Amino acid sequence: MSVEIKIDKRIASVEILKQFENLLEIKVDDKIYQVDLMHNDEGIFSILANGRSYNIELVPQPKVKLFTAYTLYHSYDIEVIDAESRYLRNRTGAIQLTSENTISSPMPGKVIKIPVKVGDEVKKGDTVITISAMKMESEYKSPIDGKVIKIFVSEGSTIDAHQKLVEIE
Repeated sequence: MSVEIKIDKRIASVEILKQFENLLEIKVDDKIYQVDLMHNDEGIFSILANGRSYNIELVPQPKVKLFTAYTLYHSYDIEVIDAESRYLRNRTGAIQLTSENTISSPMPGKVIKIPVKVGDEVKKGDTVITISAMKMESEYKSPIDGKVIKIFVSEGSTIDAHQKLVEIE
């Protein structure tokens, strides 16, 4: 399955051709890469490609399928454009959005950990929930400074795509 990834103003077609554990063969536009991809619990990805090592932190944004990627020297806005977002864009002219203070699940999964409770004060970037999906754990961080006012799920819950998880005020 191929998706488009928009990094700032560039759009690249990305397809996973083969995968064995953390070793992947991917095609970006028309070029094929052999990569070793590792993901840790803090949302950091370590990528080995062509003898070079890259570390990238992906932080989900409040809008579905939007992320900020942080490298050692730069940050990038990233949008994943898959079949669902293309369909929504064609129907509505935009990707389905969530409010800035609500964290929603981008895909089905399972709630692994909720390190906050209702009433807790959080800072922008604090982890508020950890989800396991597609054999990877992802931490979702607060998009704003504020107070946790509602938690819609519990640890161990199975969740659907775009389900509300945590609301912060």
